[in-house]
Parts: sequence; C-alpha cells; structure tokens
Amino acid sequence: MTTVFEEKNISKAIIRMGLPAMLGQLTTLIYNIADTFFVSLTKEPAMIAAVTLCTPILLIIMSVASIFGMGGNSVIARLLGENKNKEVRSTLNFCLYAMVFAGTIILLAGVLFMGTIAKISGADAENMAYTYEYLKYIFLGAPFIILSNGLVHLFRSLGFIKESTIGLALGNTINIIFDFIFIVLLGWGTAGAALATSFGFFCSTIYYLVCMIRAERKGNQLMLLSIKQFAPHKKMVCSVVGIGIPGALITVLLSVSNIVLNNFIGIYGSNAVASYGIAYKIDMVPIMLSVGLSQGVAPLVGYYYGARKRDRMSQVMKTSTIYGILLGVIFLVIFCLFGAKLASVFLHDESLIHQAGYFINILGLSAPMLGIINMITSYFQALGIAIKSLLITIMRNIILFIPAVIILNGLWQLNGVIAAQPVVETVLAIVCIIMYAKDESFEEGVEMMC
Repeated sequence: MTTVFEEKNISKAIIRMGLPAMLGQLTTLIYNIADTFFVSLTKEPAMIAAVTLCTPILLIIMSVASIFGMGGNSVIARLLGENKNKEVRSTLNFCLYAMVFAGTIILLAGVLFMGTIAKISGADAENMAYTYEYLKYIFLGAPFIILSNGLVHLFRSLGFIKESTIGLALGNTINIIFDFIFIVLLGWGTAGAALATSFGFFCSTIYYLVCMIRAERKGNQLMLLSIKQFAPHKKMVCSVVGIGIPGALITVLLSVSNIVLNNFIGIYGSNAVASYGIAYKIDMVPIMLSVGLSQGVAPLVGYYYGARKRDRMSQVMKTSTIYGILLGVIFLVIFCLFGAKLASVFLHDESLIHQAGYFINILGLSAPMLGIINMITSYFQALGIAIKSLLITIMRNIILFIPAVIILNGLWQLNGVIAAQPVVETVLAIVCIIMYAKDESFEEGVEMMC
C-alpha cells in the first residue's frame, strides 16, 4: 500500500492505480454489453429497447453505492495520508453497514413501486412487459449491487487494488456465463439478463467480504469488521455523505438525463431506441475507461493532498488528464472508421445497423473531452470539495444537456437529439479547465501564505 502511494515515478504510480481500475470498469462494461448481445440474439427490438430503458434505473441503484463508496474512498485516502488509522477503521465500518441498510430499503421500495418506475423509465405498450421483468430481478439484487459497487471504491482507497479488480472481474464473468445460460439456453429473455446481473453482483460481494475477513485474520489493522469499530460520529458521517452525495448525483443525474433522452428518442419508435441503445453501449467503452482512470487515481490525489504534497498531486492530475485525452482520441478514430461494423455485431437489420453506426460516429466526438471532465470531477471529489463536483454534474446533465436535447430535437429531430452529448461535453470540458485552473491557483496562493 505504501509503495503505491509513495511511488517516485508519477506515470508508474498512475498506471499501478489507474490500470486495474480501468480493467475493472472494462469488465463491468463487457457484462453490460453481454446483456445486450445475448438479448439481441432474440432479434426482438422491444427486448433490446427494454434493456436500454432499464439501464438508467440500474445506474441509480449503483449511485447509492457511490454515496458510501466514493465518499468513503475520499475520506479514507486523506485519513491515510494523515496517518489516522483508527478513523479509517471507523469510516470503513460505517460505509459497510450503511450500504446494507440502503440496499434493503431500495429492494422494498422497488418491489412496491415497480410498475410506476417502469412507466417513468419510458416503457410503452410494446416493451412494458419486458421492462417489468428486467426491473423485478434488478430490485431483488439491489443490496448486492450496492455492496459490490461500494466495496470496489473502499478497497482502492485502502490500497487493495488487485482485490478490487478481481472482485469486479469475478462478478462480471459470472454474469456473462449466466447470461448465456438464462437467455440462450433457457430462453428467459430480459428476466434472464437481470437475474444474471444480480447473481454476478452477489458473487462479487461474497468475494469482497471474504477478502476483508481474511485480511483481518492476517493482522491488517485497517480492516477490522467488529461492531466495536462501528462508531459513527457527526463529523465522519457528514464528511462521507457530503462527498458521496455529489458523487452519487453524478450517476443519478446521468440517469435522469438518459431517461429524458430515451423519452425523446422513443418518439421515433422502438427501432430508434434499439439503435441508440446499441450505439450507447459501444460508446460506453471510452466512457467507462475514462471513469476507471479518474477513479483509480483519485486515492493518489487524495493521499497527496492529505500529506501536503501538492507538487505530486498536480503532476498526477496533468499526466492523468493527458492520458485520458489520448485515450479518447483513439476511440474517436475507431468509431469513425468502424462504427457500422461494431453495430453489426448486435443488430441484424441493415437499416438499424446504418442508423446505429451513424449514432456511434456522433457520440464518439465527445470521447476526447471525457479525459478532462472525469479527471477534474474526481479531483474535486478527492479533495473533499463536493460543491464543485456537484456543480459540474448539474451543468452536465441538467443545465446544459436537457435544454440541448430539446433545442436540437426541434432543429434536427432524431439526429439533433443524439448530437446533444458531444455538444454538451465540449462546452463542459472548457468550463472544467477554467474551474481547475482557478482552484490550482488558489491552492498555490495558500501554500505561499503558509
């Protein structure tokens, strides 16, 4: 753990922290794409549309994990930098028990209001039954979805990088295997996709808990899962939740904007929703890799901030952002050259393949901007400046995105709706650079005064 945080070579430190997180996000993306791929084998656009419509709901459930996972990640990383191990143990236990409680509440609420949630997500008469089936098994797995996603962040903050990645890979591999069994062999359709997803998260949760128990038995003083360590106090709870809620709102507001987007695309029929669903799944590759990079290096930023090593913190930010931009450029080129071919893996109708390929080309324009936006958002979260990360999120998904969808839909119909994403990401990247530059100048001024 110490060798990771105190690695002298900044690029090597970024790779050691960022690469496993990126691989973890990639495995998550693979299972997500696998859901769509196996469902697409049914050649039923309404089923593909149902999976697309339910994705924001799944993301909202995951966002609850971010409250305690990302919030705990930021607090724990800074506490480690300050060498406050007792507070680390207390924070870890609070986050764990809070996720169990939150998952149980969501399970009950989801079961009670499932029909209403399906309608809000944009389901219509054509795909309502499939949407309902998917939601049913997702809500039943909510406690494990939250625990698995939250523990990933907590493990990273403690330096358990390998374990966090193995847990993700394990859960997602199991999900893919059972996707094949439930959808292809048993013919359970969207219900099978959701059941496989929940079972995968269940398995990864068990793995993380076993790792924590094993670490405790080996004498690790940070992972003590005793009820005696569950000693939440106002300052600690406020720190975790205060940072975690903006982190969670990133996913919640993204889901809200996706629900708005799905409703606008739904105007043009299930085929349009299916085409966009495939394009969006493929576009999730650079998105998830960018998120993985930014989340992976966030503990480094938080640790250096807590240890008052501002020069190294700035080096991590600049180098990671450059890596993120280059990654986005690579995917932009791939999407422009092979958009239709990628879509043909999931779609069989030529008109849908052409439409989805065109959507992929448009969405790919925003890929280089992700390295800037996600890294600067993680920077503010790592430093505990929750209000600024929240501001970026609100601008991205509410202030800029929803008006852009409405205006561009009026100007260019369906193509305008799809173009809203790259337009908004470009504007937001410029805003983020300005915010970061001002904050870095302020930090330098404080250092000089001290």
